[in-house]
Amino acid sequence: MDGRNHSVVFEFVFLGLTHSWEIQLLLLVFSSVLYVASMTGNILIVFSVTTDPHLHSPMYFLLASLSFVDLGACSTTSPKMIYDLFRKRKVISFEGCIAQIFFIHVIGGVEMVLLIAMAFDRYVVICKPLHYLTIMSPRMCILFLSVAWALGISHSLFQLAFIVNLPFCGPNVLDRFYCDLPRFLRLAFTDTHRLQFMVTVNSGFLCVGSFFILLISYIFILLSVWKHSSGGSSKALSTLSAHITVVFFFFGPTMFIYTWPHPSSQMDKFLALSDAVLTPFLNPVIYTFRNKEMKAAMKRSFRPLVIFRNIS
Repeated sequence: MDGRNHSVVFEFVFLGLTHSWEIQLLLLVFSSVLYVASMTGNILIVFSVTTDPHLHSPMYFLLASLSFVDLGACSTTSPKMIYDLFRKRKVISFEGCIAQIFFIHVIGGVEMVLLIAMAFDRYVVICKPLHYLTIMSPRMCILFLSVAWALGISHSLFQLAFIVNLPFCGPNVLDRFYCDLPRFLRLAFTDTHRLQFMVTVNSGFLCVGSFFILLISYIFILLSVWKHSSGGSSKALSTLSAHITVVFFFFGPTMFIYTWPHPSSQMDKFLALSDAVLTPFLNPVIYTFRNKEMKAAMKRSFRPLVIFRNIS
């Protein structure tokens, strides 16, 4: 008999972020504004890079790919969380919970690889500018994207393999606003301490390993810039600073959640909220406002709409 056949839990109840109505109202406004802004900003980046020939370069291809992933990051937990802020009883179906877990880990894995790819792109443009177009060829960009999705999907399936045959016959309350895999495992009607350890090690190793790869890459790039300072390097360094900012906003909350010794603290809830709504919003803001080419491309994209409106 498989795990689902002897499960009697068909839905899970979220406790949410807070029980205070005033704070819930504040979070509702805050999350709704950031969600709409995140979706709008990332759609604009994908649209601009796709339609503007001036942005058909490896750096912008990777940026558009990151924005596409951020659209998924916005949509995985935020709409459900915003909707639940209206409700006293916050529930999600068993299937919905599994789907959330799957997409959270897919998106996380893909985004980590894309950030590494973007760091590699900055390394090549700063340290090997004469060979940039040869190294960062369309084939290399597609390879990075394929590896990112392959790693994200395989990582997520590996995580879900831990819960396929688990019986869920007891409590169904999650002290979260989304389906968090470690806490989800604790609800199984069996001893899951070993599984929880393996899940934490798997996600923690991927997260911490990716972060240290990026950290070492940025240190190496900065050292190279100081040795060979030039106008082109200064421009590339400006773009690199945007990447570093995004990396710290993305990895900071995630690493805290998986390495903090007191997972029952309220702080990891708000750090998870930051990953869900704040980071996808900051990505387009940081990359757009610090990039003259992206701002010019957005103006070119919307110029025909303005002209058409004036004519009509």
